[in-house]
Amino acid sequence: MTDPWKETADSSLPATSNKKDGQPTSDQAWKLLEKAVLAGVQEQRRSRRWGIFFKSLTFLYLFGAVFLFGSAFKSDLKSSSDSHTALIQVRGMIADREAASADKIITALRNAFEDKGTRGVILRINSPGGSPVQSGYIYDEIKRLRQLYPAIPLYAVITDLGASGAYYIASAADHIYADKASLVGSIGVTAASFGFVETLEKLGIERRVYTSGEHKAFLDPFQPQKDSETQFWQSVLGATHQQFIDSVKKGRGERLKWQEHPELFSGLVWSGEQALELGLVDALGSSSMVAREVIGERTLVDFTVEDSPFDRFAKHFGSSVAQQLALWLGLQQNLQLR
Repeated sequence: MTDPWKETADSSLPATSNKKDGQPTSDQAWKLLEKAVLAGVQEQRRSRRWGIFFKSLTFLYLFGAVFLFGSAFKSDLKSSSDSHTALIQVRGMIADREAASADKIITALRNAFEDKGTRGVILRINSPGGSPVQSGYIYDEIKRLRQLYPAIPLYAVITDLGASGAYYIASAADHIYADKASLVGSIGVTAASFGFVETLEKLGIERRVYTSGEHKAFLDPFQPQKDSETQFWQSVLGATHQQFIDSVKKGRGERLKWQEHPELFSGLVWSGEQALELGLVDALGSSSMVAREVIGERTLVDFTVEDSPFDRFAKHFGSSVAQQLALWLGLQQNLQLR
């Protein structure tokens, strides 16, 4: 005789794990269900990542469009002004591929002089100098444009610093202005390096250089200097210095008191007040003062050639943004640098 209570209790238990009639067991069913759930979760994650990716691309596209629109709007403002003073910034090192490269400054100068609304041009200078070649290009272009547009004056305004190649450029202007505390001058040429000959000897290192010319490696810092080569290199620097001096004399004319003060060409630098007494500058003043009181047109329009929106975007954000974006999108989950 069977116990009804036992039958009831047994019927409430889960099915056994034995396989019946070709049907999957309960364990297999749970595994299949788990796989299905995990597959769904992974698909959702994948869809979410692609969604974030395309949203990010849309954001970057819109961001770039705003920059491009802003640059175009700025360009339209330049050409729409009926009367203005053109402003060109000379900032930082004067060198190729820099903000103050000859290509950028000359392009800005040409745009400013060719604009029908330009009443005068101001070069606002804050630079320690740089390449004599780049400075010479800009100097020559200023002289050319002044002859081509004699009715448009060009003034150089030195803010914090106008030294070496920067003063080279400034000397081509009709007049030079500076603040009383500006640093002006440094008319000279320099070339510097280090010598490691004794260091190699102490370390027991032998330097081996193979050249096809007798003086091909004369600037090698790991070899002893030769008097003949040192004199030759000094002659190169002297010739470049004389070119600098001749250009400054030509640009400044009798205003430069170099005969009374031959130290003007020694590479020294002076304050704005001292530079005024020496004839390095013509007066003390700012860009707004020159525009308002000298040129007679207080409206300033900046013609400085800036980097493209894409270049600015790349410089501001750099490659680190791409790395962070990849991490954000889950594209670099396995590699981490510590």
